[in-house]
Amino acid sequence: MLKIGIVTGSIRENRVNLDVAKWVKQLAVEQDEAEFEIVDIKDYDLPVFAEPTSPAFTDELVEREKQLPWSRKMEEKDGYIFITPEYNHGIPSALKNALDFLYEELNDKAAGIVSYGSSGGVRSAEQLRTVLSEFQVAHVRTNPALSIFYDFDYPRLDPTEAQTKTVKTMIEQLLPWTEAMRGVRDKKQA
Repeated sequence: MLKIGIVTGSIRENRVNLDVAKWVKQLAVEQDEAEFEIVDIKDYDLPVFAEPTSPAFTDELVEREKQLPWSRKMEEKDGYIFITPEYNHGIPSALKNALDFLYEELNDKAAGIVSYGSSGGVRSAEQLRTVLSEFQVAHVRTNPALSIFYDFDYPRLDPTEAQTKTVKTMIEQLLPWTEAMRGVRDKKQA
């Protein structure tokens, strides 16, 4: 069975990010092709990334002991759904920092993105796509983009039916891509 991590993108107090992740998981578990787990970056208490070398070039990290649980959790997943708010027209620093501790763990996997913000978080989603491309992650086209004006009775999540359909479409796209990327990884290991 495919293992999909629903990765939070915010560590703020009183964040709605976890509510969005839980909502996506409720919709995702309707699929019987995969097992879905919320991976909350706040649980990993990662330091600020200040390594002398990128994990793309070494696995000898100064903060290896702090980074290892995060690395192992992300490595065990076949694909991901990233839940990202938009902060100051971009990706949240906590999400970018967490991703900077990884490289091979994400290679040749698939991802979907659910974003939110005043403009649906689309700028954050596009920046995240660029970062994921560097990790050789195949990201699906459909991007549910929740508006804080229409999909929240702030701070309570109250998504429109259109957004629910969009999340389901994204998941339907993600599952075959995740399966295909598993085949790519298997071929490389053979």
